[in-house]
Amino acid sequence: MHRTEHLLATAWERDSCPSLTPMPLQRVRFAEAVPEVFRASLQEIRREQEVPAEFPPEVTAAALEAAQHARLPELDRTDLEFVTIDPPDSMDLDQALHIERTGDGFTVYYAIADVAAFVQAGDPIDAEARRRGETLYAPDKRTPLHPPELSEGAASLLPDQVRPALLWTITVDAGGESTGVTCERALVKSRAKLNYAGVQKDLDAGTASESLHLLREVGKLREQRELERGGVNLPIPDQEVVTSNHGWGLEFRAPLPVEGWNAQISLLTGTAAAQLMTKGKIGILRTLPESHDDLRRKLGNTAKALGIVWSDEATYAEFIHGLDPKVPAHAAMLAACTVLFRGAGYTAFDGQVPEQSQHAAMKAAYAHVTAPLRRLVDRWAGEICVALSAGVEVPAWVRDSMDEIPKIMDDADRRAHAYERSIVGMVEAGLVADQVGSEFDGVITDVDDKENTRGIVTLTKFAIEGRVTGTALPLGQKVRVKLVEADIAKRTVAFELVQN
Repeated sequence: MHRTEHLLATAWERDSCPSLTPMPLQRVRFAEAVPEVFRASLQEIRREQEVPAEFPPEVTAAALEAAQHARLPELDRTDLEFVTIDPPDSMDLDQALHIERTGDGFTVYYAIADVAAFVQAGDPIDAEARRRGETLYAPDKRTPLHPPELSEGAASLLPDQVRPALLWTITVDAGGESTGVTCERALVKSRAKLNYAGVQKDLDAGTASESLHLLREVGKLREQRELERGGVNLPIPDQEVVTSNHGWGLEFRAPLPVEGWNAQISLLTGTAAAQLMTKGKIGILRTLPESHDDLRRKLGNTAKALGIVWSDEATYAEFIHGLDPKVPAHAAMLAACTVLFRGAGYTAFDGQVPEQSQHAAMKAAYAHVTAPLRRLVDRWAGEICVALSAGVEVPAWVRDSMDEIPKIMDDADRRAHAYERSIVGMVEAGLVADQVGSEFDGVITDVDDKENTRGIVTLTKFAIEGRVTGTALPLGQKVRVKLVEADIAKRTVAFELVQN
């Protein structure tokens, strides 16, 4: 098997053809050390995207000081047996959960790292976090939002450590619907740092704790409610660069079921937060307008290229629910479906709920509140929810600055996407560099609105997507294309239509 047979659909650089829809992004991981051929390019990408380097000395000093002087709440809920569930190498632990059965329903306790216990508005840590916006990821390093002295230390919900947190208590009925919510500051203590593979293994073996068994039960109920309302939550596979006797390959790792159940708890909390905000008429929502017909056409063409049945009668939720991320073509289709989230942004409001308050893909109002160590907006949103839950005034520093947050986050999101897109383009160019001149079968999945000689092709056999040029590209039709460019330095891959 040649290494290109491992390749599946990801993002491609298309700056020269901006009207075309790029394939969505996933983070790329290397199973082993990053090959030397990519290291210089990664440094150049960071320079181009102005990715922050080390934290300034005054920020690190402020973080060390803050770690010793956290503002601790009076409420002590260290009696709750919280655990965290994250990738094995994660140290910036935002969330810890504990679930109990209450009558015929459930009580979900969700502890979120309390960044505001360490960071004050206008201090050096806050100023630097506003400049960064969010944590950035690359195969060789992570660029954190907050100094590691906080994000991987004093503010992280590490095991056997008492930590300040925003404690969400959400009651859920037997059908999986939320029936009540509070958000308050409390001291918590995680009992264990768990990982997804280990939790899934214990659940499958029947040896997991009662709380984790309830996570599965609540998670499945929430998935069913999501499907019924037409919401879309994509089980996007990770991508990992692997080596073999045939060279490099790019493989999908399908997410485990427990990852979806855990995500449902975060989504449950985000919708509960949005309900508090809309009722209190102040907040920062994550919003998304409805998708357009061109997007449905694009996804239908991609499904055709991947050999997947597409029905114009099915909802997006029904179609996605029928995909299995363990099947390579389905994994590529799930990646393509993340275009449904294009156009998402943040909407701040105070006094009147905005007309566009829904997240179209989720079919609900939604707010980001569960990742404050890695995403700036969550600190503001969390403070709003604590105040609304207690029936007190939202802090003045939040009200005074909340209108600035959507732009900060939009800029940060654009940089993160450009960063990840460049990395994926670099990796894929390297993976197919020795295939320049080879021909492949594919389907034209998109054509430039202004010039039908430029478009996007998805290769049938390998599920690779890339730029293609040719005379009158036949949208939705099978074609033969030749790989004409695979440039690691430029992070580009391009094809030409082979004329019959």
